[in-house]
Amino acid sequence: MGNLEDQHTPSKNIIIVGGGFGGINLALELKNNPHYNITLVDKNNYNFFPPLIYQVATGFLENSNISYPFRKLFRKYSNIQFRMGELLKVDPAAHTIQLNNGELSYNYLVLSIGAESNYFGMENIRKYAIPMKNVNDALEMRNTLLKHFEMATITNDPAERKKLLTVVVAGGGPTGVEVSGMLADLRVHSFSKDYPGLLGSGAQIFLVDGGSHLLGPMSTASQNDTFDDLLKMGVIIKLQTQVKDFVNDKVVLSSGEIIETKNLIWTAGVSAMIIPGIPANCYGRGKRLIADPYNKVIGVDDIYAIGDTCLQTHEPEYPNGHPQLAQPSIQQAKLLAANFKSMVIGKPLKPFHYKDLGTMAIIGRNKAVADLPHNVHFKGFIAWFLWLFIHLVSLINYRNRLKTLFNWTIAYLYKDQSLRFIVRPGPDPDENT
Repeated sequence: MGNLEDQHTPSKNIIIVGGGFGGINLALELKNNPHYNITLVDKNNYNFFPPLIYQVATGFLENSNISYPFRKLFRKYSNIQFRMGELLKVDPAAHTIQLNNGELSYNYLVLSIGAESNYFGMENIRKYAIPMKNVNDALEMRNTLLKHFEMATITNDPAERKKLLTVVVAGGGPTGVEVSGMLADLRVHSFSKDYPGLLGSGAQIFLVDGGSHLLGPMSTASQNDTFDDLLKMGVIIKLQTQVKDFVNDKVVLSSGEIIETKNLIWTAGVSAMIIPGIPANCYGRGKRLIADPYNKVIGVDDIYAIGDTCLQTHEPEYPNGHPQLAQPSIQQAKLLAANFKSMVIGKPLKPFHYKDLGTMAIIGRNKAVADLPHNVHFKGFIAWFLWLFIHLVSLINYRNRLKTLFNWTIAYLYKDQSLRFIVRPGPDPDENT
């Protein structure tokens, strides 16, 4: 009789908001689990791989290489559903969430909504800079840069041509370094072939960061190697300098210097998001939700946070929370799934402990840096190959891996790629209703 009763025990509803690294791994770890019905909510109908966003933005990969539809991913699992929608509000007392297209009830709510670009209150930069957080941003960057290149071929004004071709990248973290390096490689291997009439136009690539080193969280060796490689590639690096404004095609720096350009790429910072309905005392540093060692948000019942939106300070090595990278999200998701399974059978829960697997950044062709555990450092071709391999196997589906490997192989062999298309979708019909 006990087994029959167990079979008829109602399944608990877990709603996961956000289909990034954390949300996807949590859902898949609980696939086909009879005790839980999973609903994953995301404003897009696809998962995408953020570490390769910049390669979509620079035309080395198509967006389909790094994206995969949620419904196709979950179609084999009877207990996982997908709901396309945008989170508007949480009602902790009623155990409901309000979406832009309806309401859902939960027994457990897991917030894995990631982070958004932080413009530090600078409205002109928010309006006119190009962010680098999602696929839409990447496609917009590609369209904008290619459009400006085409405009540069027809203007007769040398100053206007230089503004159209000059690029300022704000932020010296991995994304800023990778974008700068990719643009520098494109300038050498592709730009001269596609736009021979623009050679000698004086176009420049600037990388601006407020810190004293590039790749701040990485080792001194990685910082120095990256600085030296980018300089050799022709990137102009400005450290201990901040972008303060972007107005009338002028990037204003904290040093007082002004760079005339139409292209400001913003990778200078991220912030978590305030969620209406979650009490103010639940938020900590960077608007992240304060969570206990089991990822439960402190101050509300049955709500959990993982990934970039989660702030855990119980580990002495991370007094300001874990780094907002893929690995903490993945590891938190897998442990939370194990703890959900333990809840059902009354086993004690395990606290989260982050295992640092290392940090990498690619700089350019055959150039990268890698910091692995136990103070192991690689640079150059070995680090570049490690970066490619790890990112390739981390893609969510074998089709994505094959497409990406094909594009990378062609680009490596021919020092070029063929995905430089300006593709703009038509207006959203919903905007006119």
